[in-house]
Amino acid sequence: MKLSIVSTLYYSQDYVDEFCNRVAQAASSISTDFEIILVNDGSPDGSLEKALTLQKKYSTITIVDLSRNFGHHRAIMTGLHYAKGDFVFLIDSDLEEAPELLLDYWKEIQQPGIDVVLGIQKARKGGWFERISGKLFYWFFSILTSVEYPANSLTARLMTKRYVDSVIKFKEKELDIWGVFVLAGYNQKSIQVIKTSKGLTTYTFRRKVKMAIEVITTVSHRPLYLTFLFGVLFMVLSLISVIVIIYEKYFHYTTEGWASIVALILFVNGVVFFILGIFGIYLSKMFLEIKNRPLTLIRDVFPSQNHHD
Repeated sequence: MKLSIVSTLYYSQDYVDEFCNRVAQAASSISTDFEIILVNDGSPDGSLEKALTLQKKYSTITIVDLSRNFGHHRAIMTGLHYAKGDFVFLIDSDLEEAPELLLDYWKEIQQPGIDVVLGIQKARKGGWFERISGKLFYWFFSILTSVEYPANSLTARLMTKRYVDSVIKFKEKELDIWGVFVLAGYNQKSIQVIKTSKGLTTYTFRRKVKMAIEVITTVSHRPLYLTFLFGVLFMVLSLISVIVIIYEKYFHYTTEGWASIVALILFVNGVVFFILGIFGIYLSKMFLEIKNRPLTLIRDVFPSQNHHD
């Protein structure tokens, strides 16, 4: 039985040494045949050099060096393409997720019919704003999509080879890897785990909002249907307004209100631009998909000493 560990590197020079030590120790207690695949996602620090040094210590490490930073999701998908194990353990290298989770996941995936074991945070890390905004995101996401997105899920998950083979069949370039994990199906089991924090998050409020928009429009087309419902709603409201105006005209004397007219015009224009913005986001995604650019570009691959392909 071969086991693959896949992780990405981005500002990881301070963590990758301990990460490899701990994950190798956990993996060796499960199988003597395992590989560690590290995808350097254009990290501007010394992550690559650190990984190359570790490769001399661990003959099982394969390093995939991307030509630039393509983003976490694309780097993960690239790493999954290189995984050859019967089981694949995906985890971030920043040690917020304990490498020893592999042992807990391994016990769970032994149950018949289980293809994925993933972790769910017992309590979302961060302050009150992070917790509330997280709940709002998942609530909003559940309304705008038909995908049962697991709330507060971790990167860390253990997957069978057949599940990973299904995941890498998804070819879209505008990629939301968590949505793909759900859409791939199979029997997935979640367990509660504790995620630590390495300090202040790099995800600002602006970045979180942008990410939420990207995720929703990548996974679901339901917002397009909602624009149709908006149109129907405003048609009904306008019809009611016409009836009220006719009634006021013939049964009551009213003074014309320019302020209310201007407010109504601004409101309607705002709705129109909002709907056009939704269409624009989807058109931009179609534009990028039609270009058919590569998911990532690989500058170099440093195979493990055990590599025989």
